[in-house]
Amino acid sequence: MRSDTDFTGKRVLVVGGSSGIGNGIAHGFRIRGADVHVWGTRADASEYKREDGSDLDGLGYSCVDVGDPDAIEAVASPFATLDVLVLCQGTVVYRRGEFERAGWDRVMAVNLDSLMHCARRFRGQLAETKGSIIIVSSVSGFQANIGNPAYAASKAGAISLTKTLGQAFGSDGIRVNGMAPGVVDTKLTKITTQNPARLEGALARVPQRRMGTPEDMAGAAIFLASPLASYVTGHTLVVDGGLTL
Repeated sequence: MRSDTDFTGKRVLVVGGSSGIGNGIAHGFRIRGADVHVWGTRADASEYKREDGSDLDGLGYSCVDVGDPDAIEAVASPFATLDVLVLCQGTVVYRRGEFERAGWDRVMAVNLDSLMHCARRFRGQLAETKGSIIIVSSVSGFQANIGNPAYAASKAGAISLTKTLGQAFGSDGIRVNGMAPGVVDTKLTKITTQNPARLEGALARVPQRRMGTPEDMAGAAIFLASPLASYVTGHTLVVDGGLTL
């Protein structure tokens, strides 16, 4: 009997799957039998290094700047059919750069605008397979984020967009759900993870007393894309070890 988490024969695109959470999710689907393609920002897959949290073995790869809507439209579809679209793209500007126009515009373009552009681009393919979309936001979408107004606002927008697209795409047979990670050890969080005092403070607020891992996030994504979540639509699953309790 085939397991509900067996994705053999399924085709999965992970936008932002070249490193960090997205890379963990990509491999979560791959080891369960899926044919997985990822989008990243570097010219070639060989430019990614394992020490930076990247492992592209067994994954297809395309370079796409999702902050540019025209680039999303221009790139070739990785598959003739698509079963799961994971939108895990994200960026952040530190040192209060998001209070300036350039920082604000870039973060919003990547973290929020591109979600809609990607969802619209692949809606037709997902409707054909009665597939699903998973939008990766953040617990920052539920609260203030000191020094990063665009990051917090974009993640709040992503959570709202998940609800709206869940309603809008439901008649196509497409389930749209999201997940909101807490503190996960990736290159985007190194400002915290590589500062002992900041890390200690962050972990003190997590009941499980540990950071999340990309593999933890993959488990949530697998559930949301699987038949186990067949009646779940428009929901954002918080995956934070209890940080927001």
